[in-house]
Amino acid sequence: MSLVCLPRHPAVAYLFLVRPIRAMSLPLSKEQKAEVIRSIQRFFSDKLELELSELQASFLLEYFFQEIAPFAYNEGVGDAQKYLIRLAEDLPGSCFREPLRYWDTHGNSHGVRRKPET
Repeated sequence: MSLVCLPRHPAVAYLFLVRPIRAMSLPLSKEQKAEVIRSIQRFFSDKLELELSELQASFLLEYFFQEIAPFAYNEGVGDAQKYLIRLAEDLPGSCFREPLRYWDTHGNSHGVRRKPET
């Protein structure tokens, strides 16, 4: 039996009791979860010559969500961050609007203005 150490402050202890740390999960439908469980069972049977019950495969799936899924999630967050940083770095190039364009559209243009180099 493991002991749980709760914080001494009642408000913080309340948060631990009411809002426990949740494991990552994917919003799988019942059909999807059943399909994944069958796949786990087949993998263990074919590759390891072990027969898992549906309950055992379900526990293994939950374990994967808790222990392994955060690696993939964090990698995705990092990839999204890199993408957004690259997008933001090119913001002046993709969103630049040349000021003082009135004479370009009303004749009497005295040359082509280009995006200033920074």
